[in-house]
Amino acid sequence: MSSDADGGSGAEVAALSDKGSPGEDGFVPSALGTRKQFGEESMNRLIRWMQKHKIPLDASVLDIGTGNGVFLVELVEDFLNLSTQLSGFHICIDKGTFDAISLNPDNAIEKRKQYVKSLSRVLKVKGFFLITSCNWTKEELLNEFSEGFELFEELPTPKFSFGGRSGNSVAALVFQKM
Repeated sequence: MSSDADGGSGAEVAALSDKGSPGEDGFVPSALGTRKQFGEESMNRLIRWMQKHKIPLDASVLDIGTGNGVFLVELVEDFLNLSTQLSGFHICIDKGTFDAISLNPDNAIEKRKQYVKSLSRVLKVKGFFLITSCNWTKEELLNEFSEGFELFEELPTPKFSFGGRSGNSVAALVFQKM
């Protein structure tokens, strides 16, 4: 896998964040939300999970919202074969799409419900849904995906401390469709 799948700027943002230097827009970048942390680390976390659970090479995978498509390219090059069908997936992966839908100012609640219904239609029974979110906590995601899905595993994510409290910078969960 490439050492800088996000196009080169993630390491630069992380380095700036460590120094506390403002970026071009005058803001000091946050180490909690750098592209490197949410992109490449998230991708590697999901691939490790798939390898750990010995997901078959012929498993069908849907990368929901693919972003820049880097994760899908890595999966195809290193791990899986492409699927041409839009139903019956063994695995569905979301790395920020549910977050984006949730931020929609026009009826976000209904759009989230529609997302869950659509996910349920394309994922096989006993199939896995891997979600990485920087906007939702584990508890909130459990609530959003409570109908038809069961928590299978929580993936370890980076932790941070602020104001005497600690937490995770992102939530990464694996659900199984019931």
